[in-house]
Parts: sequence; structure tokens; C-alpha cells
Amino acid sequence: MWLDLSTGVNPWPWPLPPDLPSAAWQRLPSRAAEDALIAAARGAYAVPVDAGVVAAPGTQSLIQWLPQLAREGVVAIVEPTYSEHARAWRIAGHEVIAIADLSDLPEAARHAVVVNPNNPDGRVTPRATLLHAAKLLQGRGGWLVIDEAFADIEPGISAVELCADLPVVVLRSFGKFYGLAGLRLGFAVAPGDIVQRVALALGPWPCSGPALNIGAGALRDHEWAQGTRRAIQNQARKVDAVLAAADFEVVGGTGLFQLARHPAANKIHAALAARHIWCRCFEWADDLLRFGLPQSDQDLDRLGAALASFK
Repeated sequence: MWLDLSTGVNPWPWPLPPDLPSAAWQRLPSRAAEDALIAAARGAYAVPVDAGVVAAPGTQSLIQWLPQLAREGVVAIVEPTYSEHARAWRIAGHEVIAIADLSDLPEAARHAVVVNPNNPDGRVTPRATLLHAAKLLQGRGGWLVIDEAFADIEPGISAVELCADLPVVVLRSFGKFYGLAGLRLGFAVAPGDIVQRVALALGPWPCSGPALNIGAGALRDHEWAQGTRRAIQNQARKVDAVLAAADFEVVGGTGLFQLARHPAANKIHAALAARHIWCRCFEWADDLLRFGLPQSDQDLDRLGAALASFK
């Protein structure tokens, strides 16, 4: 049986309600259910009153729509990062410039994208840098897109307060932290005019009835969220210890995944795959591997034993 450690999805999902209303399956999603979800998202993500929120069938759909809706112009993307951002902007006809740091925003850039915390290294861009970039792009008629897919582990990282009066679009992923990636649910937080454009592009009923119902319940469960953050951080420390024992250097992470360096990373990746353990490797770095969280101590021991055999 495969042990899939390639994703950054919480292995302990929010418990699904056993009594999901039949109407969630049998009827078109209602405005009331959508409003309840948006209200829950506002509370969970501390969205300011003057900012809007729109729900979508996963943040991937938002990543693909935003370049289509943005004004023409060059987009600067802080890389290396999640590759779908650059792909979506290129498909939409924008020139893409890769930059190493948002503080080095080129004069030619009208828009910018930063994943915060970054995937795969977990790097966090300071709030002051985000604010400065947003103001610069506002003067150029552009947007700052901040992908906060992994910000749930440390909510203080979020920059949603910038959405109240700056052209900032914050993307929040539901499936990763709540462990329900198959539900396909995500959010964009932005000024009202941008949210309206996104909502029109998504069209009516963008999210299923079950997604609205389950999403609202999970986002309101603050006690579960607090306990899960502690459990994730505790498991991440265990993964760090297993990797260190196998002579890896942990160089980044977010709690839901750890980025580690080893000179024989590619060989180890292949050897782990032969043992039905799958982690993430990278074309741009042959000495790095990314490991998600094992669900159980048994899975953690399996990973540790496999890595120990390569020493």
C-alpha cells in the first residue's frame, strides 16, 4: 500500500457530519447556504468589514481566473513556488517575470504574485514588504495576489487586512488545513469590485451544496482548528527528527510539509518509491525533497525505517 507524503494536505480531516441534509444533495445550492459559508469564512479568516469574499470550487479555479480578469501587463512572481501561478498568467497572455523577493519588484511589473508562506520552502514575506508592494501596484493599476494556501497553521501570517483599501487578492485554500481536498472549496478575499468580477466569472452555483454545508460547519469550528494546529506542529517536529536522523537538513516547511536537503535526494526519492513511499521532488533542485505529514506513528516509523536503510 502506498504511503503518499507528496501532498500538503492535513492527514486528520475535519470530521464530516453524519446527518448532512438531503437538500444539500437534491437541490441547487441556496443563497442562504452560500451566505452562511461566506459569514463563516469571514470569521475564520478575520476578513475586514470593507473587504469582500467569494467562494470557488477550489483555489485552483481562482488561480486560473484571476489572470483572465486582471488588466494587461507584466506579472512578477516570487519563485520558486507553486508552478500553476506562472502557467495561468502565461496562458492568459501576460508576460511573466520570475523574481527572488517581492522587495525587488521590477518597474515593468503591473501585477505581482507571492505565495505566503511559500510552497515549497515555507518562506514568509514580511507584512511591510507586502504593504509596500501593494501600494506600488496600486499606482500602476495592478493587483497583488497573495496565495495563503498554507496560512491556516499560523493565522498571524495572513494579510487579509490589506484587502480593505488596496488592490490585494488573498487566496485561501479550505481543503489543505481541513483535510478535505476532494471537497473542492476555496476563497478569494479582495476589495468589493474585484470580488464582484470574480463572482461574475464563476457564475451561479460555483460551489456544491455539500461543499457549502460542510465548509460552513468546519470554518465555524474554532476549537477543532486550535487543536489541529497543535497536532500538526507536533507531527511536523517528529518528521524533522526522522529526517535529521537520516542525515537530511531541514531547510523549510509550513507544518503541513517539510522541505529537506540531501546530496542523494534523487536516489532516495527513487528508492522510497520502490518501497511505495511517495514524496515530492523538484526539477529545479536535485538535492531537495518535500515530505508531507504521515497520518500515524506507524506511518512515521515506516518512513524512518526506509530512510535508515539508505545510510
